[in-house]
Amino acid sequence: MAATSSMDCGDFLEFQDTLQKMRLLDDKIIYMLNTSIPTESFKSQTDPVVKCKDLFQQIQSGHAQREVAIKKCLDAARERVKQLKDQKDAGQEDSALLKKLRKEQNTLRLLQSELSVEEVVKKRTTQVYYERCRGYYKPPNLDS
Repeated sequence: MAATSSMDCGDFLEFQDTLQKMRLLDDKIIYMLNTSIPTESFKSQTDPVVKCKDLFQQIQSGHAQREVAIKKCLDAARERVKQLKDQKDAGQEDSALLKKLRKEQNTLRLLQSELSVEEVVKKRTTQVYYERCRGYYKPPNLDS
């Protein structure tokens, strides 16, 4: 998922759509665990340790990519707000500038809330993963 390099921070709705696509693994974590961890009768056919380790790496990679993308867009939004505030402070207080400033401030708030949503998604996925895979693979840096 190299979507972070091509992610557009200018359009918040498009950004949200991309994030939603990047969260598919987290949304389907129960299904992924059910297909990864074999039942007692199929344990000899697959190695649950390898499956859990691979799934954990996929989860961690997705979390890292989304966090980088959100923080990148947060930084870009902060910079745009700062520039607009500087223009306003320089005496360019026309209605178009004020409207654009309010829009950028709103986008900044939405991105900050998206970072909070990401924390909740990450915590939920990690908890579900730990509950199902703890008997097979315990990652060294798992904070559950």
